[in-house]
Amino acid sequence: MNVTIKDVARKAGFSTATVSRALNNVGPVDEETRRKVKEAASQLRYTPSALGRSLSTRRTDAIGLLLPDLFGEFFSEVIRGSDQTAQQNHYHLLVSSSHNNRAEIEAALKTMRGRVDGLVIMSPHIDARTLNENLPLSLPAVLLNCHVEGGSFDSLNVDNFSGAVQMVRHLIGHGHEHIAIIKGTERNSDAEERLRGYRFAMREVDGLHTESLEIPGNFTEASGYEGAQKILGMTPRPTAIFASNDSTAIGALSALQDAGIGVPGEMALAGFDDIPIAHYLTPALTTVHVAISDLGVLAINRLIHAVRQKNSHKKQQSILTTTLAIRESCGCRS
Repeated sequence: MNVTIKDVARKAGFSTATVSRALNNVGPVDEETRRKVKEAASQLRYTPSALGRSLSTRRTDAIGLLLPDLFGEFFSEVIRGSDQTAQQNHYHLLVSSSHNNRAEIEAALKTMRGRVDGLVIMSPHIDARTLNENLPLSLPAVLLNCHVEGGSFDSLNVDNFSGAVQMVRHLIGHGHEHIAIIKGTERNSDAEERLRGYRFAMREVDGLHTESLEIPGNFTEASGYEGAQKILGMTPRPTAIFASNDSTAIGALSALQDAGIGVPGEMALAGFDDIPIAHYLTPALTTVHVAISDLGVLAINRLIHAVRQKNSHKKQQSILTTTLAIRESCGCRS
């Protein structure tokens, strides 16, 4: 038999309104009354209805996380940081994926609203119009690695440009002149910024940059493998590869090893993101370090602040710096 709030009220000897205030920690209820109500609820093993509670408090105690994909270490690390922080603040985390499809993004936004107290959104294809048309003004939202014009939303963005510049400069410092890049997904803002950083650093040294060194990719291991095969067939052959993310670098490393090319002896290799497995490859992967799990932590903390301020706070746009994780694949020691 389902125990209702009326059963708790009858056992505790108070009205249902008083019991509701005591259980939801809202309104004027003295501590002795609150204690008796919670004791009665415990004895009856009463579990509040999530729907009823959200209607009475206008809270769901849930936070939404919308990601482009759920596959891969990068996204799993974002989820890990987000979930831990949500739980520490007594929120449930609802995770969904848009698969970089605009229609799915809009559908996910419509589904999430009303079910969550706030929303963290990571999508390379989101824009202000889509957000404004599909999110209520009262619903707090934090944008993660989204490039939306204006300051209407809180946002956290990785400094992809500077990270790429520093990595290419590091490879040039090793004496490499022919540095190929395996690019990320087309029309992806992260990929575009990393490519822009690569070009900037290459053009700092006259004659190093040519478009022939830019190999198509899509942030996957398969595109890294295929890209490395193309690079090995080039004349003159590049002596270093900058992969636009670590998954791409892992695919490239596999292709190089299959071809019997020594890394870093015959080909230096570097990636971007510093996913957990990067440290355990052979050779260990030099990469641009992004505090991936911390992205989730920071985004959820920013969102909880917005929820508590009822979205009336001053919105902040933050750039997260990157560092180089120097390991063996570029020719350095860890």
